[in-house]
Amino acid sequence: MTSLLTRPDSARVTPARPRPLVLVATLGGVLAALGPLVVLLAVGVIGWFITDAGVHGAPRDGMRVGALAWLAGHGSGVTVMGSRVTLVPLGITAIAAWSMWRLGHRVGDAVSGHGPDADRISDGERDFTVPTAVATFFAGYAVVAVVVATLAAGTTVDPSVPRVLAWSLAMTALVAAPAIAVGSGRASIWAAFLPATVRAGAAVAGAVLTSLLVVSTLVFLVALGLSFSDAATTTAQLHPSPSEIGLYSLLNAALLPNAALFSGSFLLGPGFVVGGATLVSPAAVVLGPLPALPLLAALPAVGTPPAWVGAMMVVPPLVAAAAALRTLRGRPLTWDRIALAGCGGGLVAGVGFAVLAALSGGAAGPGRMRFVGPLVPDVLVHAVTACGVGALLGAAVVSLQAWRAARTRVDED
Repeated sequence: MTSLLTRPDSARVTPARPRPLVLVATLGGVLAALGPLVVLLAVGVIGWFITDAGVHGAPRDGMRVGALAWLAGHGSGVTVMGSRVTLVPLGITAIAAWSMWRLGHRVGDAVSGHGPDADRISDGERDFTVPTAVATFFAGYAVVAVVVATLAAGTTVDPSVPRVLAWSLAMTALVAAPAIAVGSGRASIWAAFLPATVRAGAAVAGAVLTSLLVVSTLVFLVALGLSFSDAATTTAQLHPSPSEIGLYSLLNAALLPNAALFSGSFLLGPGFVVGGATLVSPAAVVLGPLPALPLLAALPAVGTPPAWVGAMMVVPPLVAAAAALRTLRGRPLTWDRIALAGCGGGLVAGVGFAVLAALSGGAAGPGRMRFVGPLVPDVLVHAVTACGVGALLGAAVVSLQAWRAARTRVDED
């Protein structure tokens, strides 16, 4: 009986008024930029103090180094002793992207009450909630980026503000915008309008790319572990203190994603260069003088690698096949759509890896070190081929199972 009783009007709860969209999204962009920036500023001050106990310079010098590191993670590049360094520490970029995703998701959840509901959207009513939130999110992020670049600029470093804004815009479009769409619930509504084959292909692309990146990272870590003594010797030659070793380790960790993409380019076949007139590939290894960076201890020996190294080129297709098989199994699709989703997703994953490989290289110093990174055009061809063929093979197994199940049902009828 109590379920039939109605509450008096005075006891009814008035729904909360949604928060201002522009204010919430702008504040989210500012906080997304400030989170990693504050951490790097603190690391810079700590590094300034432990290197010489704060005898030289001032705390603002350490903060400036932290700000420059944040800008370098956004593609700004810096000038070191007159030489332009454009190599992007993708570890810092990854942290900034993670901050964007977390804050973007919260912004989406906060503005979910704005705009039309799901029924009105399904009826074709236009919804500008997510585009408006994304635009104002980028505005807040860009303001912080411009202020930091202006304060950190000088006659000796000269970070590029246009490059920082371009990277911030790209990260907003690729990370913050999907996060806001997911947090606001719009992504699920829009995804319902897409064909099942497209959704399956997108899932395959994400699985193949993620699997390839994980395997590339593991291969690099194994190679570095096997050459740990060389890495330790390289570090010891710099005569660092224990605290300086910690800072040096953070620097190497910031370049770990770059090294993983170099490793993936090696597995695909074309390889990469670590300076002019050099090559690191399964077919040949040609090196010259290298900087004192422990990560470089993972490089293979000069000369022609053993035959088993060349056999590692089968790893990317096998990884793509396993990822596609795992992703497509159990999906309610016909056999031809399964094959189409697998092949299409693999091709997209190959293009995605080539784009990441292009971002991992750049100038690392003067002279021959102006050329560091994967051989992008060749990596694109090999990645598209390996991921596309591998994912198609994995999808073929699922397609064959679906075709046999369909034949069995027809025979039973």
